[in-house]
Amino acid sequence: MKIGIVGNYGNDNNGDESILYGILQQVKQTFSVTSDDITVFSNNTQQTSERYGVHSYPLYYRKSNLFKTFIHTFKNNKQYVATFDLLIIGGGGILMDFYKREAHLYGAYAMMAKQSNIPYIIYGCGAGPLDTFSGKISIRAMCRYAASISVRDPQSKKLLQSIGVKKPIEVIGDPAFTLKRDRQNYAEKPIKIGVSAVPYYNANYWPEGNVEKYDAYVTGMAKNLDRVISEHNVKITFFATKFPQDVTVTKDIQKKMQQRAHTEIIEENLVPERLLEVTEEQDIIIGTRLHSLILATDSETPIIAISYHTKVQDFMSFVGASDRCLQMQDIEDDEKALSTVVGKLSSNWEQSIAETKQIATHIHQEAMHGQELMKKAVTRL
Repeated sequence: MKIGIVGNYGNDNNGDESILYGILQQVKQTFSVTSDDITVFSNNTQQTSERYGVHSYPLYYRKSNLFKTFIHTFKNNKQYVATFDLLIIGGGGILMDFYKREAHLYGAYAMMAKQSNIPYIIYGCGAGPLDTFSGKISIRAMCRYAASISVRDPQSKKLLQSIGVKKPIEVIGDPAFTLKRDRQNYAEKPIKIGVSAVPYYNANYWPEGNVEKYDAYVTGMAKNLDRVISEHNVKITFFATKFPQDVTVTKDIQKKMQQRAHTEIIEENLVPERLLEVTEEQDIIIGTRLHSLILATDSETPIIAISYHTKVQDFMSFVGASDRCLQMQDIEDDEKALSTVVGKLSSNWEQSIAETKQIATHIHQEAMHGQELMKKAVTRL
C-alpha cells in the first residue's frame, strides 16, 4: 500500500514536524506499512527524507506568479499522486487564504487525487482565516470530494460549515496529540518553567514588521518573566519550535531581563522527540507557539498560553483552559500578568497536575480516532 502526505512540512517549524511525526506513526500502525511506502511532499525534501526515511518530493514549484506555480506543481506532482492508495492532506492550519497560496495549493492536491481516482482525506487541520472568494471556493471544493474531513478544533468545523461545506466534519484535535507520554515525576512545587516565544512583529515575521510593536512585546515579556522569577523563585528555560527565529527573539527578551542569570536558552533545532523531552523536564510551560502547548500537553506538563493568534486561544478553549490564556496586550499592559497565573497554578499544584493528565488523556483519545477515519477512507471505496 502506498500513501502520500501533504502539508506544511520541511520548514524547520518543529510544531509542524510534530504533526507529521504523529501522522507517520498513525499511518504505520493503521496500515502496517513502512517508511518506504510513504511519500511526503515537503519544502525541504532532503531533510524530510533523511529524518523520516520516507520518499519526498517538492511541495510546490515556485514560478513568476501564483497561477504558473499552481499549473507547474499540478503537472509535476500528479504523476506521484496517481500511484497512491490514499492521500492525506493535513494537518496544521492549512485551510486558509491569509498568505494567498495555501487554499489553492492544497486544493490542487485534492484535484490531482480526484482526477486520478485516488481517495483523499482532509486530516486534523485548522481552518481560517478564509476571507477571499477564491479561497472559500477552493476549500469548499476540496471538502466536497474528500473521503473524510477532520479538523483540530470546533471553531474550524464551524468556519467550514459557514462557507458551505455540507459533508460531516469530525473534530479530532491535532495529530501531534497522538504522541502522548505518561509522566510520573513532578516537583513538589514549580521550580522549572519552559518558555517558547514567537517573534511577534519582528521585521522578518508575522503579521508584519513593526519595530515599536516588537519592542513593546519583547519588553513586556522580559518584565513579566522577571516577575515570575522573583516572585516564585523559578528557573526559566527558553526553547524553540520554529528554528532559528524563536532563538533570536528569546535572546532579545533575555537581554532586557534583570533576572537573566536565572535563565538559559536551548539554541538547538529541536526535533519532535527532543521537544517532548524538553517539555517533560519542565514543571510548567509558558507557550506562545501552539505546538509548544500541544507537546507540553502530550508530556502531561501544565501549560499557560500567550495568544498571538486565534488558533492559540481556540486551542486553550478546546482543552478547557481559557482561564490560563493571556493576550499579547495583557503582557504589555501588566508586568504581573504571567506571575498571577503561575501563582494560581502553584497554589493548587496537585489539582493542576491531575487536570493536565485528564486533558491529555481525553484529547489523545480523540486524536487516535483519526486512525478509524483513515481506514474508512480506503475501505469504503
